[in-house]
Amino acid sequence: MTIPAEVPFRIASLLPSATEIVAALGFKDCLVGKSHECDFPEGLEHLPVLTSSKVNSDAASADIDQGVKSLVEDALSVYEVDIAGLKAAAPNLIVTQTQCDVCAVSEKDVACAIEDWTDGSARIVSLAATDLDGLWSDIRAVARALEADRAAETLINGLIARTTAIENAAVDLPIKPRVATLEWIEPLMTGGNWMPTLVSMAGGENLFGTSGAHSPWLDWEQLVDADPEVIMVIPCGFDIPRAIEDVTLLSARAGWAELSAVKTGQVYVADGNQYFNRPGPRLVESLEILAEILHPDSFDFGHQGPGWVRLGENPERPAVRPSRMML
Repeated sequence: MTIPAEVPFRIASLLPSATEIVAALGFKDCLVGKSHECDFPEGLEHLPVLTSSKVNSDAASADIDQGVKSLVEDALSVYEVDIAGLKAAAPNLIVTQTQCDVCAVSEKDVACAIEDWTDGSARIVSLAATDLDGLWSDIRAVARALEADRAAETLINGLIARTTAIENAAVDLPIKPRVATLEWIEPLMTGGNWMPTLVSMAGGENLFGTSGAHSPWLDWEQLVDADPEVIMVIPCGFDIPRAIEDVTLLSARAGWAELSAVKTGQVYVADGNQYFNRPGPRLVESLEILAEILHPDSFDFGHQGPGWVRLGENPERPAVRPSRMML
């Protein structure tokens, strides 16, 4: 899509999913700034980074959790906005979020950052998806600000068609594996928001979390008692190698080796940072990952390796699988 010359948008995207939405709508070239976590699609390397985290993401999971909780308990933001950088970028549209104070820069942070220099010409669009319907609403909200309603409907219709095709193919499959999704390891957290819906659409039975609700904390005894047949390890913000490091925190716990998923080799590690944790267009790829893990004889979208690995397999050299039906 070519941006009309008479619509001079200058977009600052302060969260990765917003950047992906902007790009999917065809406005990638209008981006003038990004968050420190915006790394997709390619070609954003030249953009100024306008945010930073107050928490060391290289720390141990328990330390990251404690650092975030301490900031939130003190009513402090987890992120900082580069006010000078934002002013220099001179955006007339800033995209941020209200869904989660520990996931990205909030609308309140942005409002405080621009209050001293903007004349009101910079519009703020805040995204708040907690499920797939919320994602469609977020796409429409960004498109509305960009005067691109038609592009939004084309994008949404294509994404819905892909999810529907998987759901329809999975609904009659005879086996519905019982699935636990783990979005944090220390302490233990399971997937909420869109995750229960994705698991169901992929042909699984979701064990924890409620669609449209925030991801809940999980007691270890709850996981042991539920004895999932499939465990998906998708820590928020972690790529596959970083997530694999945290699996040792699970394997050290009493009862881990006796879990059905562990005994049958059905523990998987996926790139939560790129897929499951981002409420953007690639939630559809997240659904594809789930489908090919839960029903490998029915789905193969080619995500094994870069998108997910079976625990114990080399993430750089995934096992070679025969070609199967690709929806």
